[in-house]
Amino acid sequence: MNAGMESNVHRLDDRVGEVVESDSTAFEVQCYRLQDTPALGSLVVSDDGEREIWGVVSGVGTSSIQPGRRALARGEDEESVESLYANNPQIEKLLMTTFTVQVVGYRDGDSAGARIVQRPPARPPRVHSFVYGCSEEEQSAFGESLEFLSILVGARGEAGDQLIGACLRQLSTAADDPREFLVRAGKALTVIWASEPQRLYTLLSGIRP
Repeated sequence: MNAGMESNVHRLDDRVGEVVESDSTAFEVQCYRLQDTPALGSLVVSDDGEREIWGVVSGVGTSSIQPGRRALARGEDEESVESLYANNPQIEKLLMTTFTVQVVGYRDGDSAGARIVQRPPARPPRVHSFVYGCSEEEQSAFGESLEFLSILVGARGEAGDQLIGACLRQLSTAADDPREFLVRAGKALTVIWASEPQRLYTLLSGIRP
């Protein structure tokens, strides 16, 4: 992200990690702090060098930094998880927390007021691009359009219905009228899933205001 984009829109303390793997539809982020990630369904933003790339957190995990090597149980004699970490400071050097992001749109230029386009960008984020959590204002602006729902439905399928619900609940908290937002989202999903009424009912039951 160029200097203008970063200084205008995002602060250093909003930064949650760096892109470590990237393609045209999704990217993976390694967090700076162990087990400190945005919630499932949260909106995040990175860049491809020229434009902001927007995405929804679609999965979170913590694993060994060495492929194929699993973490070992260490807390048999510890009173709490907190004391286990305090007495074994090397743990944070042996593990990493990552999250995956489904790309749902982009915004050209370095102006916070530029229009957000809810379709895949021409290029994915660059590896080592910074990733930021979005402010309530950004979430509200993004939620003005619901075109991104088609992307999530097409990308995740039935197994990702919980992700769609989580994303809508997250965005509703930043909307001027949360109930109106969820009703509007429900109507949009009714069109998308007109031939799958049970699937639609299950999801709508989970986001009903």
